[in-house]
Amino acid sequence: MLLDDLNVVIKVAEFRNITAAATHLNMRTATASAAVKRVEQAVGAELFVRTTRSLRLSSAGERFLPTCEQAMSMLKNAKQNLKGETGVIEGELRLGLSSDLGRNVIAPWLDDFMNEHEKISVKLNLNDSNIDFYRDPIDLALRYGSPDDASVYGFKICDVPRLLVASPSYISTYGAPEQFEDLQAHNGLFYQLHDKVYNEWEFVHDGKPLKIKMQGNRTANDGEMVRKWAVAGKGVAVKSSLDACDDILNGRLITLLPDYQPKPTQLWLICPSRQSITPAVRLLRDMLKTRCAEYLAQLKKAGIY
Repeated sequence: MLLDDLNVVIKVAEFRNITAAATHLNMRTATASAAVKRVEQAVGAELFVRTTRSLRLSSAGERFLPTCEQAMSMLKNAKQNLKGETGVIEGELRLGLSSDLGRNVIAPWLDDFMNEHEKISVKLNLNDSNIDFYRDPIDLALRYGSPDDASVYGFKICDVPRLLVASPSYISTYGAPEQFEDLQAHNGLFYQLHDKVYNEWEFVHDGKPLKIKMQGNRTANDGEMVRKWAVAGKGVAVKSSLDACDDILNGRLITLLPDYQPKPTQLWLICPSRQSITPAVRLLRDMLKTRCAEYLAQLKKAGIY
């Protein structure tokens, strides 16, 4: 069974169309169709259910494809590891990022990273939803919160304080909360993941946990939207210090109730397996640790926390 044939099968499954897969791979449709047939003959099962109008994975294909993809990924990573040992680091990083952190913090860092390592390419998937390495077109993800899935492997990048913030214009209009209970009189800006609205905020005061149920008129399933509302003076929000760092340092947001700290989080770089950790991934991990430490140090120097 040829590796090139397996790659054709993976692309046909991705596009759900032999012609589209062939176009993507820059080959004739007949050549792609023959490759699929050779793999099916080798495994002794039809991998696709074909009709005149559609093509989909058969039950055998659904069982075979994840193993096929994993094997091809392991082979690709093995080749990259060998090149890393010779001092040549290259490869494609298919990286999942949350919307706000990805667009406004990580993307500029990646520009510098790729200028330094010209043989590394990236494909970004910006999405606040939970990641699924078998569903989403990514090989690794940078996410807030420690991974709770024992089947994945991760690197902790840093601890991330969260901050209660609002814009100067909002505070000039509505005043700043002086006591913790005053928060309930303010308009909360909420993040929503699937059906859950995060309107119950958790804080730590003198080492003790506190919760407050907030009211508000704006909710979004996009973290960047919540931050933009806060900058525009629409209410108060709890944001990651990494997401809000630039706005705070430039006066677009100010922190509130410094004695009450929102429950902190962590930033992790997550991979589906140890075999996914190539030299390029290690370089990315090290860059992220360095840049995040520098970012958080700026806030600490400014006396934000």
